[in-house]
Amino acid sequence: MDDLLPEWVAVEVAGHDDYTAALLPEEAAGLSERAVDSRRREFTAGRACARRALERLGVRGRAVPTGGNRAPVWPDGMTGSITHTAGYCAAAVGRRSDVWALGIDAERRTVLPANLHRMICRPEEIAWCEGRGDEDWWPAVHFSAKEVVYKLWSPLVGTWLDFLDARLTIDPVAGEFEARIDGKKLAESPGAPAVLRGRFHVTPDLVRSAGYVTAKDLPG
Repeated sequence: MDDLLPEWVAVEVAGHDDYTAALLPEEAAGLSERAVDSRRREFTAGRACARRALERLGVRGRAVPTGGNRAPVWPDGMTGSITHTAGYCAAAVGRRSDVWALGIDAERRTVLPANLHRMICRPEEIAWCEGRGDEDWWPAVHFSAKEVVYKLWSPLVGTWLDFLDARLTIDPVAGEFEARIDGKKLAESPGAPAVLRGRFHVTPDLVRSAGYVTAKDLPG
């Protein structure tokens, strides 16, 4: 993920041992006793990466518990994001003096079922994907990028953002995306950013996306 974010963001990608690392008590409280093994491993790796990223920014020994909205709760003065998919987990952390919100997401590069396209993509986005020839995995890129958009929106605005509330413009050559928030949603969200931006990278088996918001990106 560090190739998609500025150098002042600390990024850690999970290694083999992170999936079985020890959780701090405050972190373990956010994991259900009924959680299946795969969920436990992913959660554990995410917290291990988050704490290691915090250490790189000088914050040591601090837990990253789970909030009421299931999002990570970062230490005072810090913000970040965690993502995990099959075989991949990462965390990104920055100082609030540098960045107001961070979002990262990773997904397997897969062909999503057609019935999901209308849940993720607006009509113009579906048309764009259909125009990409045999590259039938572009809806998965939209899904990943919109996950990032939500992770940026949520801590800034504090409300839900649906997939269809954001209209993506993707530059496949530059590996960049721009999300314009629907006008109706903006009318309900005074002070919210109208545009959120990020970058993405696609390999034969993985889609990675990331974005961030600084003070200069906010209205007014």
